Formats: sequence, C-alpha cells, structure tokens
Amino acid sequence: MREVDSLPELNQLAQFFMDVWSAPNIDHVINCATLRALAHGGNYVAAAYRGGDLVGGAVAFLGMDADGIQLLSHLAGVLPGGQSKGVGRVLKQHQRAWALRRGIGRICWTFDPLVSRNAYFNLQKLGALPVAYLPNFYGALDDGINAGDATDRLWLRWETASKRATDAALDDLADPDAAALRAAGAVVLLDRSDDRPVTSDDPTLAAAAAARTPLLVAVPADIERMRPDRPATASAWREALRWALDGALAAGYRFEGFDRAGWYVLVRDEGSA
Repeated sequence: MREVDSLPELNQLAQFFMDVWSAPNIDHVINCATLRALAHGGNYVAAAYRGGDLVGGAVAFLGMDADGIQLLSHLAGVLPGGQSKGVGRVLKQHQRAWALRRGIGRICWTFDPLVSRNAYFNLQKLGALPVAYLPNFYGALDDGINAGDATDRLWLRWETASKRATDAALDDLADPDAAALRAAGAVVLLDRSDDRPVTSDDPTLAAAAAARTPLLVAVPADIERMRPDRPATASAWREALRWALDGALAAGYRFEGFDRAGWYVLVRDEGSA
C-alpha cells in the first residue's frame, strides 16, 4: 500500500477504476487530471500492489460539515475476483491510519444497501455504521455495475478512533445473530421468500417502535447477479428496502450491525421520542 501522485501511476489507477466499474470510458468514473489535482491538494490517493501488479485503489478528499473536518471516501475498488482476498480491508485500514495521523476523526462514504457482501464488510469488518438513507443519490449511472437501477445509498460514518473501529481492526467485533434475535421476538420488517422481498405492514413498524423492539431487514443473497437476470425482482427489492430502512430511520431506529446471512439489525434507544 502506498500513496501515488506521479502521472504514470495516476493514469494506471484511472484505468483500473474504469475496469473495476466496467465503465465505457475513464470519464465515467474518474480521470487522471482529477486524481492529479486531488493528490497535489493533499487528499488521499492510494494504490495496492501485489508483486508489482495493481490490485486495488482508493480515493478520498477532505470535507467539512457541522461536526468539523471529515474524510470523504469517494472510490475504493479491488481487482475483480479479489474481493475476498483481503485487499479491500488493507486499503481501508491504510486510509484509516492516514486519517488518524492527521487527526481526522471520521471517514464517510456511500454504498448500495442491497449488496450484502459490502454491507457485511463495511459494518462488521470495518466497524462503520450507516446514519442516513439517500434515495437515488447519484441519479442515473451507466456503468456496468449500476446501470438500470436507482442509486439508493446508505451514508456511512466510520469513527476512526472508536472502540468499534478498533475492535473490527483486531477481528474482535462480534457479528449480530439475526436468528437468535428473531427467536427472542425481533420484528422482521422485510423478509425474503424464494429470493423475493416480503414486507410487513406499517402498523408493525409503529408497534415495534413503541415497544423499542429490534428490527431485522433482509437483503437478497446476490443483487448483482439478479439485476441482469431478473430486473423486475431486483427493482422490487430496491423499493422494499427503501421503504423498510427509510421508514425505520424515520421511526427513530439506528443501525447496530449486519448478520452475515444477509440481515440488517436496527435498534431503538430508550431516549428516542
């Protein structure tokens, strides 16, 4: 892992991102000129190499909101086929270390809440937590991953020095157990049957919120394969998940974790109105 700033390295990284996102050309993801400007301006532009081969890259820039300075992680990609080989985790931990050295307390980014493997990685392997649901955040995109689908996203906050982030880095962050929670009375707000979404009704959410009962929200096993093969079912999942997560957050729930079997776990604190 290292930061990159030379034109040959940045050209290679821009091409890499185009390949990862199956984009028709470089300008659909990010071009070399933009990478050059970000790197020169003191932002985070880094690449991962294995045996001299580029296998991952990440780009983030500094931003500010009411809580102060934050690092906005814009792109993080791994060579296709390498997502389960630890490269992504190395990338993000390198980014976290970069932020910590500069006194930056949080890193924020978006991800598609329907992609189960990304949800597990972000919430459990890194220890980040979503704080907002953003419907169709980027508008229509025509790359090979997002084409034909609304770009709903969850907005994540990764508190870089938190116990949760540290536990995740040390593999000490326990996964939630959706089956045990369900047996103990958690409300299943969105279920699945034959890989199709099954929603509960609005009164169920209202009753759960009043009793501060944990919620379980399912996602499909592989939305990326479903989109080209069964677009109508994929669209039904998008609408159902938007209803469930947006509704849960509006009712005062917060995310607690993600079960590897494909379940978001949300809880409502005693102090919630």
